[in-house]
Amino acid sequence: MPLPRPVSVIVVIIAIAFFLPAAAMHAAQTASCTFNTFSAPAGYSLSAVNGVTDDGTVVGQLTDNSTLALVAFTYSASTGFTEYSAPKSLGTWMYGANTSGVNAGYYQDSTFPEAMHGYLLQGGEYGVVNYPSAANTWLFDVNQLGDVVGSFSDGESVTKGFSLVNGRYTTIAYPKAQTTYAQAINNNGAVVGAYSSSSFSNGFLWQNGTFTTINYPNSPYGTALAGVNNSGVIVGNHFSAEDAFGFLYENGAFENIVYTGAGAKYTAAGGINNNGLISGQIYFKGGKILGFTAVCK
Repeated sequence: MPLPRPVSVIVVIIAIAFFLPAAAMHAAQTASCTFNTFSAPAGYSLSAVNGVTDDGTVVGQLTDNSTLALVAFTYSASTGFTEYSAPKSLGTWMYGANTSGVNAGYYQDSTFPEAMHGYLLQGGEYGVVNYPSAANTWLFDVNQLGDVVGSFSDGESVTKGFSLVNGRYTTIAYPKAQTTYAQAINNNGAVVGAYSSSSFSNGFLWQNGTFTTINYPNSPYGTALAGVNNSGVIVGNHFSAEDAFGFLYENGAFENIVYTGAGAKYTAAGGINNNGLISGQIYFKGGKILGFTAVCK
């Protein structure tokens, strides 16, 4: 089945609470951000705005307002939207891309048992990526080297992350966690995402086989990390009961990503590129949703 929330907003909100290092316990400041916004094309609404490439192309999902089907998209200010639907699918999601024209995501079968399959899309061709013997595979990101990350389930209630580098799968699973979602990877092999075992989600950084938990201070429903660039700057979201609030994490410090325009309710982060450009969504009172890219200082 599809994930309960768009993974950029993120994942399932579950896990064990961990204490934060003292240095991370101070109140987060609000970053100074310059936003460029965009709305869904005619006939669609924004479902999720996820990663952003180094040339500023944003990827995510749209909902077809007539059929309610989910379709993947790429968007840039110069070329606008391009929509994608994998063959014989109920829905198509896109979470990551690189400047070599490779896009990463997953789709759901249109026939029973409606399994999820990862894909890499290049030049209009879908290459299926399924973790060996898995019941479901979700693909979330591809870096400039062609390394990918995602998650898989084995038909039971446990979901684990993985990386695929030079044809070799490596499982990424936080010890004793019920779910681990490997959300993004940079060119240095650093992976970020979320793990959980209850109704609380923990953000993580995984590199060289080692996990580091990164949780926004005092978040009542947890944290999930959505993107990491080659400089090690991370974006993610912390949660209330219903909403996701974006933040920037660098050198042990958190900064909130907040759109302050009229009627804005909350701002969710989807990704960050190597130039520091952040992508995501702005939710407004009354239900309006805009996508954005932003530079934050």
